[in-house]
Amino acid sequence: MAATPALVPRQHIQDHANAASIQPHWGYADRVVPCVNDVGSCKYLDAVYDAHDVGMYYTGIIWATFAGILLLWAVARHLAPSQPPGVQMPLDADEQVKEKGRTWARLHRAAASCSRRYLLPDAARVIFGRVTRTQVLTLVVLTGYLAIFSFAGIVYGKWVTPVKNMPGVYNTRSSLGPWSDRVGVIAYALTPLSIMLSSRESILSLVTGLPYQSFNFLHRWLGYIIFAQSLLHTLGWTLIETWLYQPQPKVAVAWIKQLYMIWGCVAMILLLLLVLLSTPWGIRLTGYEFFRKAHYVLAMVYIGACWGHWHQLQVFLLPGLLVWFIDRGARLVRTALLHYNFLPSGHMGFRATPANITFFTDATNGDIVRLDYDHPQDAWAVGQHFYLTFPESSIWQSHPFTPLSLPIFGADTQRHSYIFRAKKGETKKIAALSAKRAARSNSHEESHESLMADARLSVLMTGPYGERTMSDLSPDSNILCIAGGTGITYVLPVLLDLATRPQSLDRRMSLIWVIRHRKDLDWVAPELAVLKKRCPNLRTGIHIYVTRAAEDADPSAPAVSEKATANACTEEISPAPSHSQSSSASLSSALSVHGIAKADLALDHYQARPDLAALVPEFINTTARGRTDVFASGPGEMISDLRRVVASANRGGQVWKGEDRCDVRLTCDDRLEW
Repeated sequence: MAATPALVPRQHIQDHANAASIQPHWGYADRVVPCVNDVGSCKYLDAVYDAHDVGMYYTGIIWATFAGILLLWAVARHLAPSQPPGVQMPLDADEQVKEKGRTWARLHRAAASCSRRYLLPDAARVIFGRVTRTQVLTLVVLTGYLAIFSFAGIVYGKWVTPVKNMPGVYNTRSSLGPWSDRVGVIAYALTPLSIMLSSRESILSLVTGLPYQSFNFLHRWLGYIIFAQSLLHTLGWTLIETWLYQPQPKVAVAWIKQLYMIWGCVAMILLLLLVLLSTPWGIRLTGYEFFRKAHYVLAMVYIGACWGHWHQLQVFLLPGLLVWFIDRGARLVRTALLHYNFLPSGHMGFRATPANITFFTDATNGDIVRLDYDHPQDAWAVGQHFYLTFPESSIWQSHPFTPLSLPIFGADTQRHSYIFRAKKGETKKIAALSAKRAARSNSHEESHESLMADARLSVLMTGPYGERTMSDLSPDSNILCIAGGTGITYVLPVLLDLATRPQSLDRRMSLIWVIRHRKDLDWVAPELAVLKKRCPNLRTGIHIYVTRAAEDADPSAPAVSEKATANACTEEISPAPSHSQSSSASLSSALSVHGIAKADLALDHYQARPDLAALVPEFINTTARGRTDVFASGPGEMISDLRRVVASANRGGQVWKGEDRCDVRLTCDDRLEW
């Protein structure tokens, strides 16, 4: 019987020329039946094909498990009470129903508090980086689940078989073959999941409600699992073909020359490059932008190489490609819809948004750029972010930024305000371009602290993305916002949103902001003045820590004592004068946005860092009632400290007994740095 291309990879095992019939096996080479080889080889082939068929069923079970978890998650979200915990049910409701609802809510909050106490802190940072124990626990469960299917359903044994026409020469066939095939199949089966975990337009986010960036950790480590499985698959068959099969090196040379093996080697090399470039060392060495672009290209070529290596498993590769292209297409569509508006000519068309630039010089730590512009669109949710592209610099790069401005629901036009620090790469190029335009637009010499001018920069947006931080906030929750540097953009919208709501006298609110220099207050001075004016709960709760105040101080001034430094906390911000308030109310240009002077804010500064281990419990212990929600953004060290502090403040047993202050939640954005 003539051999077909699909049978070539197994011709050295089976006698296709004398086959009576061919038995198809999904995802594998067709089998010759009845087996005309020696008894040992036939038993080995039975083990190989049985293990493969069972393995294909297992891949179905794996995906069914994933789908079942998502289905249960979606149902639980749908059936969850619409009212956040702590909200009382109507008085005219049945008493038994009310009591049952209160008991369930209390149990839910106690269980959540208990899990935060043990699962919120960072896991082994040396191995996993700054991720919570919850994420690592999820990874451990997934790894254990996959390990079970990697070994189950395989007949383990060894069969020594003679080589045809070579007396005294024997092949050693063992369960290493079917096991190597099994881990290879599972690696293929996990490819679509890996791509889904990396998607920005994520179906996982739609189902679970978790922001897409929550899946980045699993995406990275699932890639490591796929690499480990592929490496074991490669090593297993290399050992079989170069040592256990005879005669050598004839068998090994014939094996490696086959087209499917060439593609397999290419796929393994590409996968190795993907892993190396995705490590923290690889990203630091090549730069994040190179990593992103190289990751996309290598991943697509890798999938193509996998297709060439074993096209019978294209059932797992095609969905991965479709998910990737759908994600890319959705991003383009969202950008097009955001920017398809009325042009100055009165016609409809695509147009980039011109943004006002405010440039703050900082030669030591990286310059700061503030962008302000109005754009006709629907309001986003507080906590969400946009990806911004600056076509005057590059259309191939986009960066995530959280708007510090408050979205106004029902308004035709939304105000966008962003601040970011230029360190390197694209943000440094944008800062240089902004500084050049700001300097060109100034008609007179500006101060060394900042360059403020009516300069413009074109912006393209995609979004919004991310979590809705205010979606399940209880009316009686106490709010503690902690930010480091430009992380203020994440927490300010929370406070600005609360300032527009009715204020409860029992609700306690506080803002702790850590900055390097006193001049950094200029970044968000108007927003701070608005909070002082419109949020009575916050008038005595704004605390600014200046970590390098000594660098700004007059050398002739007396030094701050160690005791004052250790207990340093700035006084609350005083209401700005009327001319500053009217200036901040007018947001027509970058100059008017920043019309508030530092002197009008009446701040005292100390060279100190906040002791979060003391400040957070102090805030919690002074609350009248209700739980505490902590919102934070800043450097990784600060986020790690907060996770540990908040975790220790949670006590599920006390929450069950009605001690709401022992229920402390942390919502953080650790994408930003100082």
